[in-house]
Amino acid sequence: MSDSLQFCASLQFGNPDHLLELAQVAEEYGWSEVLLSDHIVHHEHIESKYPYLEHGERMWKPETAWPDVWVATGMMAAVTKRLRFSQFVYVLPMRDPFVVAKAAGTAARLSNDRVSMGIGLGWLREEFELLDTPWERRGRRTDEMIEVMRKLWTGEFVEHHGEFYDFDRLTMSPGLNRPIPIIIGGNSPLALRRAARLGDGWAPAYLSLAEVSEGIETIERQRAEHGRAGTPFSVYTATADASGLDGLRRLRDAGVTHVPAQPLAFFEGATSIDIERMLNPPLDAMRDALRRYGDEVIAKLGS
Repeated sequence: MSDSLQFCASLQFGNPDHLLELAQVAEEYGWSEVLLSDHIVHHEHIESKYPYLEHGERMWKPETAWPDVWVATGMMAAVTKRLRFSQFVYVLPMRDPFVVAKAAGTAARLSNDRVSMGIGLGWLREEFELLDTPWERRGRRTDEMIEVMRKLWTGEFVEHHGEFYDFDRLTMSPGLNRPIPIIIGGNSPLALRRAARLGDGWAPAYLSLAEVSEGIETIERQRAEHGRAGTPFSVYTATADASGLDGLRRLRDAGVTHVPAQPLAFFEGATSIDIERMLNPPLDAMRDALRRYGDEVIAKLGS
């Protein structure tokens, strides 16, 4: 168990014009990673229910900015040297594995391997339908997509003959110096099994500390069953019942390795902070909060 935490600056929802400056501030003040979220479009009106909030409504407006994660990652990587980049989360099964492998692999290669891929199955059925991508069996398709992408990232001649993808020997060049870590998002038993069997990490959302601890124990047991107990594994999460420095220490002790944090919400309180201010924070407020979090939290608990 590590005695330190990695802290991930959650920069989703904000003004994309601020990303480059905020990435530089985050790197300077000890943040290990920047997290973005992923959607291609948002319909003005939807039938799908947002699964992580009881009322089922999105917490953001349909017109909220969602920049392409790979373009944004490439731009931020170009103005930083150490900072890593991931997604919380990237909706993998509404794409094809070849385009994703090419984009993510290029970002990883040009950033000197500072890219991870946090994936989820998606909840917005309307977005899948718009892209003419099957909603059904997206879990099984995701599993095979991971297998295909890992083959492609070797840069060697590979072939694949599976349930959803079938191709003879080909190569995607350039290959990677090291594999891209794949972090599996989701709270369901299927997500935990996927993380144990295929993932390099787990990213649950909206769970209690006790539920996170139970999930980690379950994944560790299943990883051992798959002969993966000795391989590195990360856990990306924060919980509402583990706040402040003491709460962060409890997360660490439970096995959490990476804490996604919105620094304005940390200092101003997630319940009291104005939702519009949290989802689209002013540049000066976000800049100052990143610095303060680095000085008051990361300096004490970070690696």
